[in-house]
Amino acid sequence: MWYSLEVFDGSRSALSWAEEWTDALIGAALGCGATDWEWHAHPWGVVLEVEVEDETVWERFRANSTVVAALDAVPDPLTGLIVYRGRGGSAGAPTPRRPRPLAGSGSAALPLPWDPVADWPTDLRGLDGPAWRRPLLAGVGS
Repeated sequence: MWYSLEVFDGSRSALSWAEEWTDALIGAALGCGATDWEWHAHPWGVVLEVEVEDETVWERFRANSTVVAALDAVPDPLTGLIVYRGRGGSAGAPTPRRPRPLAGSGSAALPLPWDPVADWPTDLRGLDGPAWRRPLLAGVGS
């Protein structure tokens, strides 16, 4: 089973934190019985994935004093660390995500409600002639 440690950038780069602590963390993981490990660098930080045989190995790894010291030294001590079961990273899905529809300024607005009786101008004489002399339809009948 895999467990992940996600470390986010903070007062300094998470990548520099990983370079500082990688030997100690991997040594502690292998010493506690981990079978595999992987580092992943992302624009927002780093992820350490550790594969262990069972949950007791993971708990022994997390209780290791070197691991506790490394996790206390993350760049953002308040919100810069997430520890969870499973592989880490952004998506976690084996297939790429499909593009989503545009939201915000890229989407089409719904048409405003229009009442043909109340909003249609009552006097149509001003609508003939050149376009630059025609009044706008909105508000003519009001």
